[in-house]
Amino acid sequence: MTITIRGRLPLVASLAALGLGLGLPLAVPVAAQSSTTKATTQVDPEMRLRRMEAEIRAIQRKVFPDGAGKTFVPEITPGQSTAAPVGTPAAPAVSDLLARMDAVEAQLSRMTAQIEEGQNRAARLEERLAKLEAAAAPPPAEEPAAEAPAVPAAKPAAVTPAPAKPAAIPAKPAAGKPVAPPAARVAAVQAIEKPSTGDAGMDEYSYGFRLWEGKFFPEAQQQLQIFVDRYPRHRMISFGRNLLGRAWLDDGKPGTAAQFFLQNYLADKKGARAPDSLLYLGVAMVKLKDTEKACGAFAELAATYPDEVAGRLKGQYDAARAGVKCK
Repeated sequence: MTITIRGRLPLVASLAALGLGLGLPLAVPVAAQSSTTKATTQVDPEMRLRRMEAEIRAIQRKVFPDGAGKTFVPEITPGQSTAAPVGTPAAPAVSDLLARMDAVEAQLSRMTAQIEEGQNRAARLEERLAKLEAAAAPPPAEEPAAEAPAVPAAKPAAVTPAPAKPAAIPAKPAAGKPVAPPAARVAAVQAIEKPSTGDAGMDEYSYGFRLWEGKFFPEAQQQLQIFVDRYPRHRMISFGRNLLGRAWLDDGKPGTAAQFFLQNYLADKKGARAPDSLLYLGVAMVKLKDTEKACGAFAELAATYPDEVAGRLKGQYDAARAGVKCK
């Protein structure tokens, strides 16, 4: 029970003096006992409230890492005054603390529910994204089938592949020791002038043609290979590849020549010298004694370029066909 002693100090003083005069023990003031009881009652709820507020701030920092402006404002703040009027019992203050704690717990529950809902939504989004990615993934590519050459019967079999670069000059004998070309041959090759017209590609091709025309076949092979490698898109590339095959064929190497002829035909069937390459491919197969592929090349020539066979290449075609018996 709490006793209000406001306005009664003279009475208390008189009683205290009377007590001292009689030698009686002085009792502890009732108001002090009431204060101690009230403090004891408020300690545990206050600590509980502070702990919950700290937990809410920790959750807000995790949910809203960007800081201010994105946190929930408590429904009841510590600054709000809910003190009861003077003279009222202490129960309203305790009720205020309990009300604040209830509000904080409700807010904590709402935030927990929102966090769980956000996590579930993120999980559903990740699952949906995984399904979309799986659906959008292209099917595994099938192994492309090897494209059959346009002239399967004319493609030489067991033919020595053409080197990336033709043999350098001078050629090496069987013993492996380089042999210097005769001085007369060196002088004859040097006597052939390389043109200089301002078109570098055309100059390289023309110089190779002059070497082939002079029957310097190894030197022509080297020069024409340079042209083919450096100028693959030149307007004379079909001429260059075909003449490179001619240089090997005239040098007595029909197997290597056949590779260049077939390459020129397959690279550009509309090229200016594609029909010539088919014709000389058949000639190379005749020299290799492969009648079947020679006849296949001649048949492809007649079927693909009938105008050339009846016109510009008629004499060469008839002569080549006379040297082989095709079924």
